[in-house]
Amino acid sequence: MKSTMKEKYLLADETISKQNIDELIAWLKTGPWLTQGALVREFERRWGEWLPVKHSVFVNSGSSANLLMYDSVRLSGKIKNKKVIVPAVCWPTSVAPAIQLGFEPIVCDADPDTLALDPEELERLLRQTGAAAVVMVHILGVPANLDAILKLKKKFGFILMEDSCAATGSEYDSRRVGTFGDISTFSFFYGHHLSTIEGGMVCTVDDELHDILLQIRSHGWAKDLPPDTEAGQANAHHAMEFNRPFTFYYPGYNVRSADLNARIGLSQLAGVDTVIRRRIENHAIYQSRFQDAGFDCQKNPKASICSIAFAGLAKNSAHRDRIAVALRDKHIETRPIGVGNLVRQPFWPKTGGRVEGKVADRVYETGFQLPNHPKLSPDDIHYICDTVLEVE
Repeated sequence: MKSTMKEKYLLADETISKQNIDELIAWLKTGPWLTQGALVREFERRWGEWLPVKHSVFVNSGSSANLLMYDSVRLSGKIKNKKVIVPAVCWPTSVAPAIQLGFEPIVCDADPDTLALDPEELERLLRQTGAAAVVMVHILGVPANLDAILKLKKKFGFILMEDSCAATGSEYDSRRVGTFGDISTFSFFYGHHLSTIEGGMVCTVDDELHDILLQIRSHGWAKDLPPDTEAGQANAHHAMEFNRPFTFYYPGYNVRSADLNARIGLSQLAGVDTVIRRRIENHAIYQSRFQDAGFDCQKNPKASICSIAFAGLAKNSAHRDRIAVALRDKHIETRPIGVGNLVRQPFWPKTGGRVEGKVADRVYETGFQLPNHPKLSPDDIHYICDTVLEVE
């Protein structure tokens, strides 16, 4: 099938439209407040209504969202120990905060279908370690096996941190991901489903976690809290009245975003459902073509998959190399799947131990990504499929 594209097939392409830019320029001409202010709060509210979730906190990146997710759980005292089970296949900043904040990360191998946490391995690790927290990542937007994981959560009582950074709009059993965990994160990076240039969101239904998030996002102060909550903290700590606006209750960060980014986010949110439909349709074509050809790829029959890229697994490393050459010759971008196997990355602590990650090792040695974004038509997806599936 002939491609309709004349330029390179990018793995990720800009999602901010000319209309979004025109709206931003018109807004800028009014001389608005640019840093964090009313539009950040409006974007948080609108996002929470769309997802839906009770609380949303806008930050400067998905990686910062993950950092605050871990630290809010740590600071809350909701966990009985600092053992946290993390996925072997993920993005580096899905697990880096565990190392940075002094958690004891325990690596769980991947499920062969979703490439997310393997539920059987997860249960074994929970029994063995008594871990108080679990980080679940929806790899490239494909939902994890949530029925099994939520059953384990009920059984073992762990805090579930849900990294949905690559999964905006994906659904499991007709419910949007990012609404299953005690706390969840999203990324609004260039080329993701919805973009604020850089940006991320932390979401939770827990009031205490939300209060901590608001503070550690901005230096550790309480300025962004509801007035009654701030007053309660000031009274509890005997803060001097004059000093109250600059009393710091937690060792925080400065990972705020700005009204400028929120203005783009509001424009993007107006069209996000159209973007999601296109990505879902593209992913369905990939999945159908690859499965019909007997090619290993991600799948979850209970999910509506809105991916940022399609993941395939070659027969072996040499087969992947041949696929990479064919894709390069057709100007189709590709790359590995996340870190592959976490413990094979140089940043992983030598004291962190290894995991018998048969699936994660296969991802590391044979996994590759293919483009999925709204600028790709069905003909483009078929063309990319043909290019890969013709490689012996």
